[in-house]
Amino acid sequence: MIGKDRLLEAIAGTNRGILASATEKQAILSYVVQLEERNPNPCPTEFPELLSGDWRLLYTTSAELLNIDRIPLYQLGQIYQCIRVDEQAVYNIGELDGLPYLDSLVSVRANFSVVNERRVNVRFNRGIFGLQRVLGYESPSQMIEKIQESTTFWPFDFPISEENQKGWLDITYLDRDLRINRGNKESVFVLARC
Repeated sequence: MIGKDRLLEAIAGTNRGILASATEKQAILSYVVQLEERNPNPCPTEFPELLSGDWRLLYTTSAELLNIDRIPLYQLGQIYQCIRVDEQAVYNIGELDGLPYLDSLVSVRANFSVVNERRVNVRFNRGIFGLQRVLGYESPSQMIEKIQESTTFWPFDFPISEENQKGWLDITYLDRDLRINRGNKESVFVLARC
């Protein structure tokens, strides 16, 4: 699909949006809109087999995520969103690359509920932060298994008050290997299946 190739080419050198110029951001958003208009699955919540799985963030306009790169001594590594439709859960995992032996991890778990054919409500309920080696982090899937086993992670494993951490996502494009979301804070997220 030409629009999809153009979008992927446009976001390739932007480091998930951190390095995108104003002109590049406009071009990327126009490609996003073109793809959304040709969504092969206009009712994405009706296709749990396509939604489920591990997704890697390619691009976002979310200041919250992009500002993680400003933490002193760290650079933003890969960001994953792992959807487990069978348990109505979303796991967001952000890798922080630092000095040797100081690579860290930020993870948030949320429950979601389907509102309509393209919108889901999201309720965050658990946050985890720590050094990757202390957490025993190897991969997103392995980390999720540990979270599902109710493992408590030292030093920072904390509940998130649901009334303060809720939102929604519209899934505006979905195929077997690409997903585009728009969030309640007017953010755009482009993700590729891992």
